Amino acid sequence: MNFDWTNPYPTIRSPLMARNVVATSQALASQAGLRMLLKGGNAVDAAIAAAAALTIVEPVSNGLGSDNFAILWDGKALHGLNSSGVAPAAWNPGYFRRKYGEANGHKLPMRGWDAVTTPGAVAGWVALSERFGKLPFADLLEPAIELAERGHGVGRIVSDKWGRQVPGLKDQPGYAEAFMPRGRAPEPGERFVFAAAGATLRQIALTKGETFYRGEIAEKLVAHAKAQGGAMVLSDLANFRPEWVTPIAKDFAGHTVHEIPPNGQGIAALMALGMLERLDLGRFPVDSVESQHLQIEAMKLAFADTYRWVADERAMTEVTAADLLSDGYLRERAKLIDPKRAADPAHGTPPAGGTIYLSAADESGMMISFIQSNYMGFGSGVVVPGTGVSLQNRGHGFTLDEAHPNVVAPGKRPFQTIIPGFLTRDGRPQMSFGVMGGNMQPQGHLQTLVRMLVHRQQPQAACDAPRWKVGHGLAVDFESTMAPALVDGLKALGHRFEPTPDAYMDYGSGQFIWKLSDDLEDGYVAASDSRRDGQAVGY
Repeated sequence: MNFDWTNPYPTIRSPLMARNVVATSQALASQAGLRMLLKGGNAVDAAIAAAAALTIVEPVSNGLGSDNFAILWDGKALHGLNSSGVAPAAWNPGYFRRKYGEANGHKLPMRGWDAVTTPGAVAGWVALSERFGKLPFADLLEPAIELAERGHGVGRIVSDKWGRQVPGLKDQPGYAEAFMPRGRAPEPGERFVFAAAGATLRQIALTKGETFYRGEIAEKLVAHAKAQGGAMVLSDLANFRPEWVTPIAKDFAGHTVHEIPPNGQGIAALMALGMLERLDLGRFPVDSVESQHLQIEAMKLAFADTYRWVADERAMTEVTAADLLSDGYLRERAKLIDPKRAADPAHGTPPAGGTIYLSAADESGMMISFIQSNYMGFGSGVVVPGTGVSLQNRGHGFTLDEAHPNVVAPGKRPFQTIIPGFLTRDGRPQMSFGVMGGNMQPQGHLQTLVRMLVHRQQPQAACDAPRWKVGHGLAVDFESTMAPALVDGLKALGHRFEPTPDAYMDYGSGQFIWKLSDDLEDGYVAASDSRRDGQAVGY
């Protein structure tokens, strides 16, 4: 790609060029990954070390009770890993209706043990290490253990988002003990020591994760669930296995975009890009009303289908991922886009046929796109006493609507928002990338890829550019840095500006690592989003 290396957007960051790169949303985690590369490890080793460190230095986004996904190029082929948790064996619509009545309609609880599916993160680390890593697994957790036991100065943005979570979570079991050491969230630069998590990480390192699913930590998790009225039992943990999957893909602007197949929402990005491929975006300037309008409309159409049809792929019997991605269907959906007017689209019916994000790449050509999340900030808000294990609330992603493919069922994966992305060109790796932040993720994938592939903006510029975020109906939120003339132009087309009261998710945060050429000696260019405390590092 012949990038335009200028950057027209306010930024304090420049792209990094190096042969070995780690980019994460927190600088200390990036350094943890770099330590593994300098130790002789590969990109997978670096990603695992960074992910473990992020459970300590960015606990507002993920923890030892998270889920994770990865897409990686091993030097020869592309591989996908789905290590998202499944519903406990006791869960079904009747379980929740008996316990909570009909007060929540089709929604499951947002907090507490009845929002927790089997945590997949630790199993995901082990699976990646065993199949693709070079260093001993225990080595990979050393930086995280040190950060937990010695403590670290909390980052400015992490501190802000941490403080915003406290009012809603302070009464959840174990939360205040773990995350309010002075009766509040830590201030920027204040040292946070997480000794309980350090001790658990030592056990995970010693047992290669066995303690978490079939040992002492598993027993503590289950005992706490029972004491709090939760349904998780030892067999729910012991039976969990990550799943190696084949990424789904769609061609766009001379490249192929790859995402994890459902239960994730990555398919929404592919559908929107598939529609835009037919609309010749390149005829419009990058920040024009015309270009941004078409992107917003394609994204809304993709979300309408995603929220209606996407679930655990095993449950998608009526409409499959292949149906949603078929060229004929996307061509018909694209025809619904009015270039002169915003619309409130409904889902279609195709003919049959879900944070932290990090990326790493090394000089052997291995590249990994990795994402890990507790979901809504600290997730369920539950922290198991004495373990430092904060648990996700992915169960809230299920529905009780028995006509929907995403209805809760035992051993089933809920609809997930976290999605790693990967880009190839002519069957060769080009970029590992991702944008964290709830349903902002496919929107971030769409907006940054259009900027890089259609308009040749270099990765840091594409990362820094102002973003929009679609809501319900005609609602769109615009980042404050977006040009007023562009905002006014979009409003004139019928887009309704509605600020999103979500200071945690905001406009996402991305990491991008682009391979500069087929000659590995040329290395990579990396970008890290200034919306978080992140950094791209390398050598």
